[in-house]
Amino acid sequence: MIQTKKMEHLSMMSEYRHKLRLQPELKYLFFELTMCCNEHCLHCGSYCGDVESNELPVEVYYKILDQVKRDFKKLPMICITGGEPLLRKEFFDILSYAKKLGYSWGMTSNGTLITDEVAAKLKDAGMKTVSISIDGMEESHDAFRQTPGGFRKAVDAVRNLLKYDFKAVQVTSVITKKTIGELDRLFALMEELDVDSWRVVNLEPIGRALQLKDYMLDKEDYRYLMEYIRSKRKEGYPVTYGCSHYVGLDYEREVRNWYFLCTAGLYTASIMANGDIGACLDIERRPETIMGNVLKDDFTQVWLKGFDIFRKPLSDMNEECSRCDSRYFCEGGAHHSWDYANNKPLVCFKNVLF
Repeated sequence: MIQTKKMEHLSMMSEYRHKLRLQPELKYLFFELTMCCNEHCLHCGSYCGDVESNELPVEVYYKILDQVKRDFKKLPMICITGGEPLLRKEFFDILSYAKKLGYSWGMTSNGTLITDEVAAKLKDAGMKTVSISIDGMEESHDAFRQTPGGFRKAVDAVRNLLKYDFKAVQVTSVITKKTIGELDRLFALMEELDVDSWRVVNLEPIGRALQLKDYMLDKEDYRYLMEYIRSKRKEGYPVTYGCSHYVGLDYEREVRNWYFLCTAGLYTASIMANGDIGACLDIERRPETIMGNVLKDDFTQVWLKGFDIFRKPLSDMNEECSRCDSRYFCEGGAHHSWDYANNKPLVCFKNVLF
């Protein structure tokens, strides 16, 4: 009965995804304010700290915010990221302007710069949601992020943020082969902190993580991770798997609130630190995934007339995916874990979870 209902829901999701391709809705607009970072994470998808950070002038952000407010019937959520976004010296100028125009905005941060004073300033600037990265217990976290003291600063950041009435204070944990044995201790920490949400994701083979073969989860690890998340959700805890990947009938709707949908180019657009326009910021930056640049292209027109590569099934570009019996639900998976050079998924849970 449950499986039948899930099949009905997944069929509805497939139809909905098709409609979105014809009429995409900009719900999330990411601003990558800087590529500078005060950590040097082993798994960074953007190679922050190893690449030059060309930062857009503040006036460009003002112009984009004005344009989107003018051109779109409903304001998208502004999602702030980096690098470490708080390293951008005009951070509060940009976000205070967004608040003035009526935008809701949230941020992803490593937390190391969020003192009580900064948390108060974030509240005044209108921040609604925030996700802080805690990728293991102290020794593991600091080693993974190559930042002595980073764990304690991140935990302090969560405590500082929880003092203020934000819409949601979330912790995101990237789980690896080295840290999957720490799930219980991490859960106990989340319970102690009383976070609004704990987002648990697996290490993805993108960016620097392509060199971390010993950190990747295996089949048994993946099943353990999904069972762990499902069991905590059944107990009523706000634990969720990330938005990535179709996880099969056994786990869809069990490990997150709804079913898999990669929103890149359908709900989501991004403006990179150098002005390039793309979809999800975790997607490999290649000529075919860059849609234009706000310094020379009109963002609204790019959203309306571009993004073709993100508005067709990835599974159509791969023979094995196109023949898969889950193709209507998965469609090749998430764009950020697609190998565009060879047109194949870097992560596939068929024969792993289902």
